[in-house]
Amino acid sequence: MRAHYFQHDPAEGLGSIETWLQRQGAEISVTRWYEPDTTMPVLDGIDLLIIMGGPMSVNDEEQLPWLVSEKALVRQAVSQGSAILGICLGAQMIASALGARIYPNHCREIGWFPVTAVAPAATDLFPFPEQSMVLHWHGETFDLPSGAAHLARSVGCEHQAFQLGERVIGLQFHPEATPEVINAFLASTGDLPTEPYVATAPQIAATPASYFSGAAALLEQLLTYLTSGTARPSST
Repeated sequence: MRAHYFQHDPAEGLGSIETWLQRQGAEISVTRWYEPDTTMPVLDGIDLLIIMGGPMSVNDEEQLPWLVSEKALVRQAVSQGSAILGICLGAQMIASALGARIYPNHCREIGWFPVTAVAPAATDLFPFPEQSMVLHWHGETFDLPSGAAHLARSVGCEHQAFQLGERVIGLQFHPEATPEVINAFLASTGDLPTEPYVATAPQIAATPASYFSGAAALLEQLLTYLTSGTARPSST
């Protein structure tokens, strides 16, 4: 399997996704859009594209002109049938690239809060668990892209997950969370506001191990679903 990921900030790497890819024996490459000399990647032959999060908005095209190039690549990846997983900003990137609106959510979500499955209208969708405890770190949300199925919601944000066709899934939350990811997010965010769906830094830092393992299990299910038929057996 050839996997490529888009990274938008040094604090937002692959997290537990890297562990899963290594187990599959995947060849991993990256485009770090925040670096000044970044060149446009070639996505031909890529089996899996992972679009990570970031502190910017996908609407910031004037300040960050590379967003235009990235959205064009996302459209290309969708059209060529690559498996795509978008996380937080990455889900918004997919939605925006396909013409959907991105805008401030009615509240910010930062911390661990449950998401619940939306009853599927079709049986060929990812079987989202009835409820999952996941890490949130966002202030914006998105309209569903045209033709996308709504997979999950939370009390604080209606659109937490969507699926487009058989190969594209966008998640507003962070299933890749590890203790290292948490520490990087806290270090790069600064003081957290006092709001209904914003946990305190000590609460987030004290995340129980069961939350990490539950998120990792959901992530593995998602990645296995998206890449079915493309992964090579691990050599270990």
